[in-house]
Amino acid sequence: MSEPKTPTTPTPPGDTYKGWVFKWTNYIKGYQRRWFVLSNGLLSYYRTQAEMGHTCRGTINLATATITVDDACNFVISNGGAQTYHLKASCEVERQRWITALELAKAKAARMQAESDDSGDDFSSSSPSAAPGQAEGAQNSEVQSALRTLGSKVEDLRTCNDLILKHGSALQRSLSELDNLRLTGEAGDKIRQVTERATLFRITSNAMINACRDFLSLAQAHSKRWQKALQAEREQRVRLEETLEQLAKQHNHLERAFRGAAQVNAALDNKGAVVPGKGEASDEDDDNEFFDAMEEAPEFITVPADPQFHKRSSSNVSGFNSEMCPDDQSLNEEPLAMNQESSLQELLPLKKRRTRIPDKPNYSLNLWSIMKNCIGKELSKIPMPVNFNEPISMLQRLSEDLEYHELLDKAAKCHSSLEQMCYVAAFSVSSYSTTVHRTGKPFNPLLGETYELDRRRESGYRSLCEQVSHHPPAAAHHAISDRGWVLRQEITVASKFRGKYLSIMPLGTIHAIFEKSKNHYTWKKVTTTVHNIIVGKLWIDQSGEIDVVNHTTGDRCHLKFAPYSYFSRDVARKVTGVVMDKDGKAHYVLSGTWDEKLEFSRVMQSSRGGENGTEGKQKTVYQTLKAREVWRKNPLLDGAETMYYFTTLALTLNEPEEGVAPTDSRRRPDQRLMEDGRWDEANAEKQRLEEKQRTARREREREFASHRSSSQSEEGTAHDNYRALWFERCEDQITGEQVHIYKGGYWESKDRCIWDGCPDIF
Repeated sequence: MSEPKTPTTPTPPGDTYKGWVFKWTNYIKGYQRRWFVLSNGLLSYYRTQAEMGHTCRGTINLATATITVDDACNFVISNGGAQTYHLKASCEVERQRWITALELAKAKAARMQAESDDSGDDFSSSSPSAAPGQAEGAQNSEVQSALRTLGSKVEDLRTCNDLILKHGSALQRSLSELDNLRLTGEAGDKIRQVTERATLFRITSNAMINACRDFLSLAQAHSKRWQKALQAEREQRVRLEETLEQLAKQHNHLERAFRGAAQVNAALDNKGAVVPGKGEASDEDDDNEFFDAMEEAPEFITVPADPQFHKRSSSNVSGFNSEMCPDDQSLNEEPLAMNQESSLQELLPLKKRRTRIPDKPNYSLNLWSIMKNCIGKELSKIPMPVNFNEPISMLQRLSEDLEYHELLDKAAKCHSSLEQMCYVAAFSVSSYSTTVHRTGKPFNPLLGETYELDRRRESGYRSLCEQVSHHPPAAAHHAISDRGWVLRQEITVASKFRGKYLSIMPLGTIHAIFEKSKNHYTWKKVTTTVHNIIVGKLWIDQSGEIDVVNHTTGDRCHLKFAPYSYFSRDVARKVTGVVMDKDGKAHYVLSGTWDEKLEFSRVMQSSRGGENGTEGKQKTVYQTLKAREVWRKNPLLDGAETMYYFTTLALTLNEPEEGVAPTDSRRRPDQRLMEDGRWDEANAEKQRLEEKQRTARREREREFASHRSSSQSEEGTAHDNYRALWFERCEDQITGEQVHIYKGGYWESKDRCIWDGCPDIF
């Protein structure tokens, strides 16, 4: 079966597959268009279709070749170094069709080579070595084993058949001799001989019948399995075809969007507008598929202010006076004060924390084989093997938000609420810097599980987390610092798997309260998206908007996390924000990336345009002073890629400590086994803990049902009367939400080493 000349409407792969593909030639000519023909396990190419009859430019045998995918359109075929083809298809859909055809041809060529060598082992060793190669090799091995068993049964049948023919012929001769005999004394001997032959014939026939019965039952058993496997493969193929169709539609949509954006950018450039930045994701609803963001003009424009602004005592044009200049100076001097304090603390003897954990084992697991059954489901309700996890729990991940606690320390020393807002906004962004390479899933905490992070001697703070609800999963967090701030939050994580990507939506409000100024800040988290679930390397993006609100003064900072866009000329993972007072007047502009650094600039003047812009309105223009850095990500340790990309703080989160509660995450056995590299034991232990939790839940439900009449007005769900141990549920005075707030008692229990109230969850 052949493909049309153009690769846009190919036919399904068969024995022969043809089409145009771009092949890398050299650094001068780059990729050149070549005509490729795939036939009988050989991939050949020609400059034109007319050359097929006389000139072949190159041929590679797929039986011993490896096929790897580089990115959306590129793939590489190599036979071990002698020949290597770097190819590029016209689109991702076309590349996938070629990959499918090549893999099928490779499997067929390997099978033919194995049959010619008369060795089943040779076949299994020549299975594909790409990403799905191990799974295909296991399937081929299983098929070969079944075929060898069936073959042995067929040989048994042939042996029995030969014996039947042999003994049948002897019996026939004996019967003929009996017919020719007269009734003499020899008749009895012949009759006995015939009887023996008949008996031997009957035994052989029974053996053949039994062999046939075994063969039939085995064939029927495998037939049912193969029918189910075939049906599953057909369903998976349908799903993949639908996915590829969606990708093709998305590609066309993005091409149209790119052409439209290019026209808009050209119009803006002609009018002297600012260079476009990264905008909103797309105009699709949250429940629909995720697409790359379209590039659009930013919400505001920043330009350098007149250098004389900071020298003037007052300015009617800018609307700012000299009273704000000391605040700008204090932002510069604050890090010096913090460094002096840190140097004094370093004189005290501190506990030496670990800087390494066991390397992550190189266990392969097909993510799609598990995730394909989870499309549209709530991921927290689906049991997952530890192969997808990282050896910390969600409670420890929440505590990791304190990686850059020094931002809150600096904020506590600020005299200006607007200056303080810059540090609080930077802290809200800094918590995402640890996620850029962290594609592993934290362990879902068990109900009643706790985690303490006591860094009072090193950094002046200590925090406590507790899993206060299981369905929906909710964790309460409370941190207090000797340097004048309190951080508390209750986060419920909702997640949805959409086939190509996974959306993680943290629900809940984060509170930061400062003792000296009495300022109370709140904000929420943005959506995290994990891409390339089906194929390719997993990567993480953060998108959405955050409003940091000071409920004491009315100040507000609006932060925008720009989603990744393939067509954007701006930096990736960009974050922008504006700090405004209660009257909506801008004082600071924040800009940077959530995975590297954040800078602030003082606004000296702003102007707003009318409704005559390219998109219906002009952007706000801010004249700012020189940008200064307010936060920068700490570098990772050497070898972090083998330690789950953990930061310096994350490496210490699961370090064993004496005196912690029996429910602390450090004592969780499956998590500890995974950290030690014993993943099989960790999976078994994880199942045991989950079953123990379900048993405890059913017991609480029975107790609640028996006391329902007396507990109608008590706290708890309709089927569960569970109460958190260290947090109590009440109404938040700021947001009006029902949240869990720390009620005290944990640190006192730790000092007395009394944990009588802790449940047995491990």
